[in-house]
Amino acid sequence: MKAVEEHLLDLVRIPSVSRLSNRPIIDYVRAALGPAGWQFRELVYRDATDVEKVNLIAAPPGADVDQTAVDLAFVCHTDTVPFAASWDRATDPFIRDGHLFGCGACDVKAYLACALTAVLDPASAPLPQGLRMVLTADEEIGCVGTKKLMEADCIRPRRVLIGEPTSLRPARAGKGYCLAQVTVFGKEAHSAHPQQGASAIYAATELIAEIRRIAKSLELDRNDFFSPGFTTINVGTIQGGTAKNIVAGQCSFQLEWRPLPNQPQNAVAEQVRETSATLEQAWKGAIRYDIRVTRTQPGFETSASAQLVRRLESMSKKPAIAIPFGSEAPHFANVAEEVVVFGPGDMRTAHSERECVPTRELHAAVHFMQRLMQD
Repeated sequence: MKAVEEHLLDLVRIPSVSRLSNRPIIDYVRAALGPAGWQFRELVYRDATDVEKVNLIAAPPGADVDQTAVDLAFVCHTDTVPFAASWDRATDPFIRDGHLFGCGACDVKAYLACALTAVLDPASAPLPQGLRMVLTADEEIGCVGTKKLMEADCIRPRRVLIGEPTSLRPARAGKGYCLAQVTVFGKEAHSAHPQQGASAIYAATELIAEIRRIAKSLELDRNDFFSPGFTTINVGTIQGGTAKNIVAGQCSFQLEWRPLPNQPQNAVAEQVRETSATLEQAWKGAIRYDIRVTRTQPGFETSASAQLVRRLESMSKKPAIAIPFGSEAPHFANVAEEVVVFGPGDMRTAHSERECVPTRELHAAVHFMQRLMQD
């Protein structure tokens, strides 16, 4: 049997950024589980650039992989974010000072390595028929694979353990993630005669000032299980104008917000639209605002008394937390009774040359997964 470190070293060596096919990762998992009698179901699609992507459902020996209702699913995405050319060891992993380094080491190939090790351990108890391993594609670019998996309605697990680096703390809640592109249309003119035009940049700053006011008002609706305990808003990028001596005819910015689970995903966008309509009236038709929502992902929250939450708290000796980053959990929360995000590693090292996972957490995660399967 391969040690968990060996699996993880193998997986990190396989480049799997989102623009590539995840087929090599799927093939690795099939090669590991197939000889042990596991059954597989692939759901294949092609992305916008015609690259093959694969979602995989794996069932233990004797189980029917086409059975929709199952008790426990270990869910893991297979893609990583792009890495800088300067990161010369991104796919050349190594172990140093008790940590394994490499691209995807903690986000989330460590979880996959742990799951493979847990289910292939010949010393473990017989695998339950209601267990599934679920591998998804394109999580890093909007949970695309998971959405397609849910649309296919081919699996309805009662409990789901989503792999993400949480330092082995069970995360039972997470904020949503929403994104909008805001474009402001004005009228160009020579800057020596500004009255002949209408500055889209000035109009954009007026709207951004109002967005900041909206953000402050959202701080009043709190859930202190989260940190920060309110819906946050951010203007991440802004572009506008064509030259220093031209009144800007167009300006655009990206607006993101992370709503609490109990808040409507479109609430912020609606407030911004209402505000922009008022500003348009003040500009007397010289300015037009266009707000186009490009992504809406809800939050999730599993009860503190849920069996999976309490079991992981008991095993890890760590209280449940809420995560500030996105995951596939909200999509599975639509069909599952209990969803928990859990895994080795710290997200604060991910997506960088510092990405690593403590090897002691790898072994602990294997142990926890085996105990969950025994339960």
